[in-house]
Amino acid sequence: MSLARWWRRNSQHVALGSMLAPYLIGLAVLVIGPGLAGFALALTDYNAIQPPAWAGLENFRRLPGDQIFRIAVANSLLYIVLAVPLRLLGALALARLLQRPARRSLIGRAVVYLPTVMPDLAWALIWLWILNPIYGPLNQLLAVAGIDGPSWMVDPTSARLGIVLMMVWQIGEGLLVCLAALGSVDPDLPAQAAVDGGGAWSSFRDVIVPIIAPALLILLFRDTILSFQTNFVPALIVGKGGGPDYATMYLPMYIYTTAFEYLRFGYAASMTVAMYAITGTILLVQYKLTHRWHEGFGRNG
Repeated sequence: MSLARWWRRNSQHVALGSMLAPYLIGLAVLVIGPGLAGFALALTDYNAIQPPAWAGLENFRRLPGDQIFRIAVANSLLYIVLAVPLRLLGALALARLLQRPARRSLIGRAVVYLPTVMPDLAWALIWLWILNPIYGPLNQLLAVAGIDGPSWMVDPTSARLGIVLMMVWQIGEGLLVCLAALGSVDPDLPAQAAVDGGGAWSSFRDVIVPIIAPALLILLFRDTILSFQTNFVPALIVGKGGGPDYATMYLPMYIYTTAFEYLRFGYAASMTVAMYAITGTILLVQYKLTHRWHEGFGRNG
């Protein structure tokens, strides 16, 4: 076979491979390679001073008996259960409210997006002031309404809710995705639903939401993955390293503390592997539930 004939048959494959090569190389070097190295490290006992010693699955066997690990997992799961739906619903509601390209809507979009671009450290320090139980503005507003404000970041339950409240406000990226998804909906479809007797809520629920469901699903998966990471700096600053009573001790923070304060890198790597497994399980459950809902809507629709 001549070179020219081979090129005619395989030019598209070569072009596709050349375009995918940078991504595949980056994936191998930055994701797959470190992931395999982390898993290998989880099978050792390593303290960065002495050479790694083979430990097998011993690090994984210790996890169920580690009380702080169990608390960190429970705190992270509670954060996901509370923060992810609130962030998704908040982004969708604000996108619906700010959908019209009016001047007020543009200003509102900028205001909503602003907390997203703020550094985590600055955002945490702002909320450290807002949640101050003595002179913080949040408790002062509650006092004006005749409500006794909770002891934010002092009481364990209030501390958990305070971290969730802090992170719910950073929904700028979700707002942009929802705005783009709503903008892709044919405006005639809600109008036809209104002609058929459907109200504004039923039109939004039965017509618009199923159309933008793929975008909402992406946001759901994305926020679930990032929820194990985004609360690290705020909880470190506001919760002062996991307090009170480990109420703000999340899994990434415990991994960081175990690795870089106690130099137990092998054990920290095993917790990282467990975190990936938990995240994958949650994503699988979410996918199954949303896929079942979408199939049910298709049959009923």
